[in-house]
Amino acid sequence: MLQKLAASLRWPAAAAPHGTALRCLSSGSVNITTPLNFWAGKRRTSREKCNENVYEPATGRVLCHLEPCGAVEVDQAVEAAKCAFGHWSKMSGMERARIMIQAAHIMESRREEIAEMEVVNNGKSITEARLDVDSSRLCIEYYAGLATTLAGQHVQLPGGSFAYTRREPLGVCAGIGAWNYPFQIAAWKSAPALACGNSMVFKPSPVTPVTAVMLAEVYAEAGAPEGLFNVVQGGQETGSLLCHHPDVAKVSFTGSVPTGKKIMEMASKGVKHVTLELGGKSPLIIFPDCDVENAVKGALMANFLSQGQVCSNGTRVFVQKDILPEFVEEVVKRTRAIEIGDPLLESTRMGALVSRPHLGNVLSFVDQAKKEGATVLCGGEPFVPSDPKLRGGYYMTPCVLGDCTDEMTCVKEEIFGPVMSVLSFETEDEVLQRANDTTMGLAAGVFTRDVGRAHRVVEHLKAGSCFINNYNITPVEVPFGGFKIYSDHFGEWRENGQVTIEYYSQMKTVFVEMGDVDSLF
Repeated sequence: MLQKLAASLRWPAAAAPHGTALRCLSSGSVNITTPLNFWAGKRRTSREKCNENVYEPATGRVLCHLEPCGAVEVDQAVEAAKCAFGHWSKMSGMERARIMIQAAHIMESRREEIAEMEVVNNGKSITEARLDVDSSRLCIEYYAGLATTLAGQHVQLPGGSFAYTRREPLGVCAGIGAWNYPFQIAAWKSAPALACGNSMVFKPSPVTPVTAVMLAEVYAEAGAPEGLFNVVQGGQETGSLLCHHPDVAKVSFTGSVPTGKKIMEMASKGVKHVTLELGGKSPLIIFPDCDVENAVKGALMANFLSQGQVCSNGTRVFVQKDILPEFVEEVVKRTRAIEIGDPLLESTRMGALVSRPHLGNVLSFVDQAKKEGATVLCGGEPFVPSDPKLRGGYYMTPCVLGDCTDEMTCVKEEIFGPVMSVLSFETEDEVLQRANDTTMGLAAGVFTRDVGRAHRVVEHLKAGSCFINNYNITPVEVPFGGFKIYSDHFGEWRENGQVTIEYYSQMKTVFVEMGDVDSLF
């Protein structure tokens, strides 16, 4: 299922044959005792007491204990970032790019190590984790290239006078990550920030605290100034300290809509720059003239990557009624064939959900759908692997729901799990109205052979990231972001692509008078 996606990436020669990759870890074998906080160039312990267990999703075992950062630790991390900013911001774009490229090379050499820890940390399959590390590396390489191109504009004025603009960094940026892509989100946020000359303090999700510190070590090994990229662990209190900190110039957050609103409110008190990447309930429209085989593969990609824990997932699958039986038969057959189990095995295509409470929440959506009249065509049940060490893990069978209507809870609310809701439609106008009937506008997709229809439909879809005849492809060169709740309430923003440079820098205008002052006084 992921072979075509994997083939589009540049693979390190040593890691190309996946089946022969050296397996250093096995599920249930990891115990983490080293500190996961990092600032001023090394791992740090916190004076806060460790009250929260962190679990390995594949086994349900305690992986480590969270060491949250309080006010003292956050102050130290921000101060380290301030010191690094003073040096880093004065470097040329070429000098910054050289260090970032070196970081990408180090990440490439440590690809398997990082991917394995991401699996232990998050529960996704090793195949997907490798792709996440590659995306992270490509992001750093891309913004290293842009670091050398930051430039302003020259404007000629009368009498030989002129004006010019210059792009300048913001200062210390705070990144707050989510648990579905722990390592990749840290890279996606830090790469444009560092390219623009900023420093960063990053707080991972307390559910998945393990791999962000590995990125910090990669940057340090590459020659970044001490304090350039720092990691502070913790939950809501630590995030609040970052959002309110007077020396933090920008907050970039990935997570839920309710938390995003709180972040915006806290950051607004200090009039800070904010970037928010929130949830979605995206439509995927399947027209009768599509390549059904590709549409089925697209629907699987739109719903079951990372155990369905993807904000852009196209979980509302609208299928034209004439091909509904054929589509449903094939998608159910392919869904039942998805191999669930140990996420560190090469053959596994679906690992464990991130936590036991989240697994319970996803299963409750399936139960509610049945009560509201949906038909479970396959899956939607807890799954217990045959391997004894995995029996405490957080697994479920991927689910396809049929006979869905627009009013059902499973269609209206974000589930964030491997649950696909299939709906039928008759006309293009009808499906466009229904597809846009949501407060969220992150993503949307369409499958059709009619090029004119494809572009016409995309024009009318109220979503910021649209896919034609594919889904959930996120090249780092392309901006990613949403409409509606995003732009209406949180302001215009994007992650990735050249435009992101604007969100991690500020423009200064300089007027130069070459003659005498023409004064009215």
